[in-house]
Amino acid sequence: MLADGGEVVYVGKSKRIRTRLLSYFRGDYPSDKGARIVREASQIEWTYTPSEFAALLEELRLIKRLRPRFNVAMKRDDRHYVFVAIPRRPAPRLEVLRGTGARIDGPVYGPFVGAERVRGALRELSDSLGLRDCSLDKQMRFSDQQDLFVEPERTPGCIRYEVGKCLGPCIAAVSARRYNERVRQARAFFEGTDDGPIERLHEAMSEASDRLAFERAASLRDKAQRLEDLREQFERLRFAVDTLSFSYHVPGVEGDDRVYLIRRGVVHADIPAPRSSADETELDSRARQLFAGRVESKAAVPAHDIDELLVVSSWFRAHPAELEHTRRWS
Repeated sequence: MLADGGEVVYVGKSKRIRTRLLSYFRGDYPSDKGARIVREASQIEWTYTPSEFAALLEELRLIKRLRPRFNVAMKRDDRHYVFVAIPRRPAPRLEVLRGTGARIDGPVYGPFVGAERVRGALRELSDSLGLRDCSLDKQMRFSDQQDLFVEPERTPGCIRYEVGKCLGPCIAAVSARRYNERVRQARAFFEGTDDGPIERLHEAMSEASDRLAFERAASLRDKAQRLEDLREQFERLRFAVDTLSFSYHVPGVEGDDRVYLIRRGVVHADIPAPRSSADETELDSRARQLFAGRVESKAAVPAHDIDELLVVSSWFRAHPAELEHTRRWS
């Protein structure tokens, strides 16, 4: 949909273009999105793609490139994604990063959408494991430090320690070994191998319910839900990163078959399906060159690849039978 002057105001796709276009002229209220698009648009252009999968990719790439004002989804950029880092330092805390450009000596997990929701979930995770969230310049003192001869006075300066939500590494209330074990549990939570924080919240919720403390049980339920939402976000991306690396043969309209070379959920090449032995040799060479590259860390996904990864992942989740048309390259 184009406005006067050639500005692209909206990009969409449809398997039934006539029905889709008519829907924009049937808005019940002037405030409906379709009605607003029609008021702004003075011209409609369309093109055809050989398959629905090709249309999905083309829609995404046009939105990313043209940034139409009526397209909200898939127009995000790096500012809308955050990552979770666990730096390697004495008594590390869970940190939220706006991007992966910062140099972090330690694992980085993500991406996640919604900075405030992620910060809220990290507070629940830190409280559950007793991890600190104080400033980085705070001096840490572990109970098993060799140079610690006198136990520091425990003051109410650390509120989270006083209310039992922090192990207290700043006042020598915990050993380095025990604190690091909790950090390991945080990493295991993000890697999907330890549900301990969520299970502890569910147990506490059940205990509160048994005591008829229903407001407390509801609060604990909400805390557990925040952690489950965080885990679910990450698991969706891990599926793509861990499994979606192969060539994908897609039959096209009027014989326009395509082969997509997909690595870690991102399309790196779109080429015509081979029609001769020479074409087969060329495809084999390109595929082996792509898939023989070094495997990046599975902890984090580059922000600029996220939307395409989500589109490809959603496609194979909705059409699992399409995996029969893929080939893995060793």
